[in-house]
Amino acid sequence: MNNDAHPNSTVYVVDDDQAIRHAMELLMRSVGLSYEIFHSGDEFLDKHTNDRAGCLVLDIRMPGLGGLELQEKLNKMGSTLPIIFITGHGDVPMAVEAMQKGAVDFIQKPFRDQELLDRIGEALKTDQELRSAREEKSEVQDKIEKLTNRERQVLDLVVTGKPNKVIAYELGVSQRTVEIHRARVMEKMRAKSLADLVRMHLAT
Repeated sequence: MNNDAHPNSTVYVVDDDQAIRHAMELLMRSVGLSYEIFHSGDEFLDKHTNDRAGCLVLDIRMPGLGGLELQEKLNKMGSTLPIIFITGHGDVPMAVEAMQKGAVDFIQKPFRDQELLDRIGEALKTDQELRSAREEKSEVQDKIEKLTNRERQVLDLVVTGKPNKVIAYELGVSQRTVEIHRARVMEKMRAKSLADLVRMHLAT
C-alpha cells in the first residue's frame, strides 16, 4: 500500500511512547503514506480540523488525555475520522467500548507491520467512502433547494412510485402540469432515470 491510492489522506498517529512513534514514522515512510505523529491527545486536538481526510491510529492508554477521552471529544466535534486503537493485552474490553462508540478497529500489541498497514488501508477506504457520501448528500441538497415548492411536492410524490395521474389528483392539478413539473425536476436534479432520482432522494 502507498499513498497513490489515498493521495489526499493522512495517517495521524497519537502515542505517548517515543519508541512507538519512531517505529510508526519509519513504517509510514517505508510505504509512502502521508503521516503526522503526535505525543499526546491534546497536541493532536490543537491541530485537528474535521475537513482533513485520513485516519487516526490512537493508543488507548496515555497519560493526560486518554484514547477514549480523545475519541469522545472528536465525536462531540462531529468528527468522522476513522479511529484504529492500539491496545495492550488487558485493554480489549476498553477497545470493544471504543468500537461501540464508533471506532473502526483495534489492534493488539505486539502487532505485525503488515497487519497494521492492512487496517490502515481499510480505514482510509472507509474515510473516503464517508466523505464521498457527504459530498453527494450536499450536492443533492443544493439541487433540491433550487426546486420550486411545487417541484418539491412533485419530487416527494414521484419517488414514492406514484403515477402522474395520482400525483395530479393529490395536488389538485392537471396531469399535464405534473408532467411539466416532473420534467423540470429531472432536469434540475440532473437525474437520468427514475431510479437515479430515487437514489438521490434517499441520499438526503
